[in-house]
Amino acid sequence: MGMSSDPSGIPKGNLQGFKFHFKNDILSGFLVFLIALPLCLGIALASGYPAVAGIFTAIVGGLVATFLSNSELTIKGPAAGLIVIALGCVQEFGFTGGVDPAKDFQAYRLALGIGVVAGVYQIILGLFRVGILMKLFPSAAIHGLLASIGIIIISKQFPVLMGLNPQGAPLELLASIPSFILNMNPKVGLIGILGVAIVLSYGYIKNPKLKIIPAPMLMLFVIVPLGAFLGVGVEGSYIFNSQTYELGPKFLVNVPGNLMNAITLPDFSGVTTETGIKYTVLFAIIGTLESMLSAKAIDQIDPWNRKTNLDRDLLATGIANTLAASIGGLPMISEIVRSKANIDNGARTRFANFYHGMFLLICVALIPGVINQIPLAALAALLVITGYRLASPHEFISIYREGIDQFIIFVSTILGVLATDLLKGLAIGIAVNIVIHFIRGGSIFTLNAKIIPERDQSITIFLRSSVIFSSWIPLRKQLQRFYDDEKRVTLDITETKMVDRRVMSKIEDWQQKFKEKGLDLAVRARHTSIDE
Repeated sequence: MGMSSDPSGIPKGNLQGFKFHFKNDILSGFLVFLIALPLCLGIALASGYPAVAGIFTAIVGGLVATFLSNSELTIKGPAAGLIVIALGCVQEFGFTGGVDPAKDFQAYRLALGIGVVAGVYQIILGLFRVGILMKLFPSAAIHGLLASIGIIIISKQFPVLMGLNPQGAPLELLASIPSFILNMNPKVGLIGILGVAIVLSYGYIKNPKLKIIPAPMLMLFVIVPLGAFLGVGVEGSYIFNSQTYELGPKFLVNVPGNLMNAITLPDFSGVTTETGIKYTVLFAIIGTLESMLSAKAIDQIDPWNRKTNLDRDLLATGIANTLAASIGGLPMISEIVRSKANIDNGARTRFANFYHGMFLLICVALIPGVINQIPLAALAALLVITGYRLASPHEFISIYREGIDQFIIFVSTILGVLATDLLKGLAIGIAVNIVIHFIRGGSIFTLNAKIIPERDQSITIFLRSSVIFSSWIPLRKQLQRFYDDEKRVTLDITETKMVDRRVMSKIEDWQQKFKEKGLDLAVRARHTSIDE
């Protein structure tokens, strides 16, 4: 990637950066918009919200969050990881899946009320700098949560891809996949299967000129004309293999011709109900966790090594979420796939996020008729692939390689979510982590450590038993104390049975912090299982 930079050497999201990197940022913003458009529509529909809700979210994420966060390369918008929560929320508020539009609209308005309050929770978390607490969730449990969300997305979207609309629990739907294939609506199923094939084969395209168009948009260029040719959106029916199948507008996206008419105000009457409280907590906690994970992952691949202030980013996300839900939008996070595409497309500053929001606004305002030609099966194809990526075999293998303990936590979280719900599943994963920690001889919220001052004014901290996510706060206190006293520190982990990968990554952050102050934080390890 060309590193032409402004005079300071590092691209900055200020007025000077805005002018200096305009070409790079607007190009990347446009290419990210091409990916975001179908994903925003698909995520909204899969969540039981109107299609335009996803677009509202990305517009607010681009036009508002850009100016509040210091995260230079993340793209804010609706995320597949929140589909399960959003859908659960509208369903518990009476969503009927199109059977009764009045009930569906009321469920949507009640969910928007929850979205506003969850946004306010995130603002409070950001203001009180509670970001650190989010870092305490065990990594394997979070990965298990995301993998289970991937499995649920596949179970719910596969029938849509086949032109069907069954309801049921995720495991029940997964077991029915063979019957969905046998009973598919052939024209709609053809579009869905072709959509998956185009996106998956994109990686094999060698011609860089063809690759300028991102996979989701390339798929739409093929599928939209094909859908029109097959008459998928034309009311009527057809006979295939002596069976009758329906077609009609219900198989296409539907966004209003006038964006102002689509603005929907929230209804706060569900906020204090049991459902309301549960989903407010879910949106706030899981949205915050996912957003922070994405921001940290993008920081690691930022070509200029810029670091996001996570509390400020959370505050920005909270404000943007409150605003998006107030006008009819889905919850948003810093979204990892679009953010990675943003880096790959050569973005320099946060204005790429701004341009992606601008292009979405222009597109929905000027050409809603074109968007309404997109078959739902094409969006389902994108979401099935997204779900597969969240729960891919590679994810299972990589966690297994980190050690059997991490794998047990990961799988328990997945099974817990599929058997109960997201919050209980995450709690099960954390509980299993704590049980394993006790079995390994650790204790919770205390640090089994011995601190020895050396003759040369340096300090050695001997850690024993297991060091997990809950041991981080006392360990951090010790590191802060010696950092303030300007001591050289050695962390001796040769006698530990296990060091949690999340703690290890925090220790690495502190090594950098010590280095910047001209101090030294060394780690002495032997055969410890560092779960990385």
